[in-house]
Amino acid sequence: MASYYFLLFVLVAVTAVSEADAEKKLSPDFYTSSCPKLLPIVKKGVIKGIKDETRIGASLLRLHFHDCFVNGCDATILLDDTSNFIGEKTAAPNNNSARGFDVIDDIKAKVEKSCPRVVSCADILALAARDSVVYLGGPSWKVGLGRRDSITASRADANNSIPAPFLNLTDLKTNFANHGLSVKNLVALSGAHTLGLARCLTFRAHIFNDSNIDASFAKSLQSKCPISGNDDLLAPLDLRTPTHFDNLYFKNILAKRGLLHSDQELLNGGSTGKLVKKYATDTVAFFKAFAKGMVKMSNIKPLTGSEGQIRINCRKVS
Repeated sequence: MASYYFLLFVLVAVTAVSEADAEKKLSPDFYTSSCPKLLPIVKKGVIKGIKDETRIGASLLRLHFHDCFVNGCDATILLDDTSNFIGEKTAAPNNNSARGFDVIDDIKAKVEKSCPRVVSCADILALAARDSVVYLGGPSWKVGLGRRDSITASRADANNSIPAPFLNLTDLKTNFANHGLSVKNLVALSGAHTLGLARCLTFRAHIFNDSNIDASFAKSLQSKCPISGNDDLLAPLDLRTPTHFDNLYFKNILAKRGLLHSDQELLNGGSTGKLVKKYATDTVAFFKAFAKGMVKMSNIKPLTGSEGQIRINCRKVS
């Protein structure tokens, strides 16, 4: 019996050390010596991109999210198709909707001039997501750095891994759990929908078929997004402040004005519903939970050390 408990202790200790080592792989100071101008270059590029087109902030945040949910945060979403693989850009969740690639290209080009072959596209994407949120009024967090870039991508993996806007609460929880994210992470990170726009085809079923939606809200959208046609018509995920990072997304859900079926689903569960109500009345709590969730999400299976590569051009394998 004593040996059993000793073995159990060793297993727990080893697991704890392994998890700690995984966290230590990424560090905010990773490029302090090798690329000291990295942070201001990325920040300047993000601000320019948002000033040129306000939507870009939400687009960069979404790129990072969709990258991390497909085999980890390794910049696979940035790869163009090749003769060897069909990448993620044409996967259902990304096709004709993933944006911001040009901004990342511009930032990467400037980073390459400052410190050639040093900084990964995956790290630039993680920093750009953080800087977008901050510039648009949201919280900041320390971005761990040291990721490397994948040398392949898979459209099938993207189709299977990125949560769809029509998922019910059970499937949303399962999807996030499959990526090591908690129910609290699910609700907090869903708050990213305080920014940006969605296409008609992603919310049509919600406004015509669901009962958990404000009737006047649904009617106002039905005139723009009919039962057939206008698939690419855009509507703000947060009707009131779609270009400002705040907690109105949660207030909208309480008012049954969540644009997507998956948004409104958060109110259907006991624990998720409580969190929606909490974040709707406590911006500080939401910002804190969102920042923690982003740190956790950006640590999903990063390539480090000698894994992967440092791409020179984010769109293609070097």
